[in-house]
Amino acid sequence: MNEVNKTLYIPLFGKSYVSKKGIILEDKKAEKIWESEGFALRGKSKSKWLAYYMGMRARVFDDWTRDRLLEHPTATVLHIGCGLDSRVERVGGAHRWYDIDFVDVIRERRKYYTDSERYIMLPGDARETNTLDSVVGDVAIVIMEGVSMYLTYDELSSLFSNIWGRFGRVYLLMDCYTTFAAKMSKIKNPINDVGVTQVYGMDEPRSLTITGMEYLRELDMTPISLINELTGAERAIFKTLYGGGASKKLYRLYEYQK
Repeated sequence: MNEVNKTLYIPLFGKSYVSKKGIILEDKKAEKIWESEGFALRGKSKSKWLAYYMGMRARVFDDWTRDRLLEHPTATVLHIGCGLDSRVERVGGAHRWYDIDFVDVIRERRKYYTDSERYIMLPGDARETNTLDSVVGDVAIVIMEGVSMYLTYDELSSLFSNIWGRFGRVYLLMDCYTTFAAKMSKIKNPINDVGVTQVYGMDEPRSLTITGMEYLRELDMTPISLINELTGAERAIFKTLYGGGASKKLYRLYEYQK
């Protein structure tokens, strides 16, 4: 896999790590895949602090997805940039669910997951309009976790327009770097440990002026309820490094709808 695809091992490690500790997120599939893959992460990409952060981010996305599915029981889920994530097993239920990622990633994913009538792994580049041609549904719940920072503004706008044009209603959650974080990533970022040096950031969530798209709100990627699952000095250190204002200078989580 190329450098961008290899970044999937960073959140995989994080989810496996917290799941083994019995905090934040239960993900036995991540534990199994991590043990099987044995990918050699280096430096900060394998730090426990980043693992806690990845686990919390995944849990926030899970909770948001679960809430949207309860509100829209016939919705179709598009998980763009799914990597090896097991969200479909954690919250998917009986909904039609598309896990979408590059061909090499889906090839790797098929070692651990199986397509069914309602669960489809879709290989392709989401930036290409025809990648979503086989997707069906009236209401879409779109998950973009760890994706936007690898897309230019024009690519992100084009992807949003493509999705917005295919569904009557859309609910989308996306994390993104700030422009400051994107600049700093050239110097210091855990993704550098797997070879990625070019990323993109966004400071104003309303700057994506797609017809019919409404920016709703910013979500907290490290809610205090999850930070409190850590104990002692770890809780205090994590809260200082990754919680609140310090983190928001680098990383944000935005919700949109049509």
